[in-house]
Amino acid sequence: MFFNRARYVVVEGPIGVGKTSLARRLAQHLTAATLFEKPEDNPFLEKFYQDPARHALATQLFFLFQRSNELRDIAQLDLFGASTVADYLFEKDPLFARLNLSDAEFALYQQIYQTLKPQTPSPDLVIYLQAAPEVLLDRVRGRAQHYEQSITEGYLSRLTQSYNEFFYHYDASPVLVVNSEHLNFVDGDEDFSELLQRITDMRGQREFFSRG
Repeated sequence: MFFNRARYVVVEGPIGVGKTSLARRLAQHLTAATLFEKPEDNPFLEKFYQDPARHALATQLFFLFQRSNELRDIAQLDLFGASTVADYLFEKDPLFARLNLSDAEFALYQQIYQTLKPQTPSPDLVIYLQAAPEVLLDRVRGRAQHYEQSITEGYLSRLTQSYNEFFYHYDASPVLVVNSEHLNFVDGDEDFSELLQRITDMRGQREFFSRG
């Protein structure tokens, strides 16, 4: 897998793993357009963290419509002719829905998801960042977003398991699985350069990168 063939790159992973920071640096390196999640635009998100059962459906549907609209607009503008780096994978959206919604709400969500799922190209590469739940919790606490402070290690454990299960079955794009616990892609030039080399050297559909 060479970057000159990877026009659409997605960085994914659970809350606090550093996907947006890496996506931003990759975009700068590639002189690429960016497509980032905008949690600050979701008026239900803070309410969800305060009362998940009450606000989960509204929170999830807002994100679903937001992401669908962004990807549809990009497809219409044919911006994938140039490089684009995103910090979310649309096909992963049901993961959060299954984790947070009741059975009846999830059934409704699935109907809307199938209707809205945009006909956009699959990513040329997905970089899946992993970290242990306790590491994620430390990072979430460290970035001090007030609405995230109620997130528990138990929730992050369930989320991490759901991510692992999702990517175990995901085969629509090549995936580089990266254990990010001992890697610093934002401030560590050596780590970032090594990641770029790993991507350049990719030959298989699924490869792994970690450092003890």
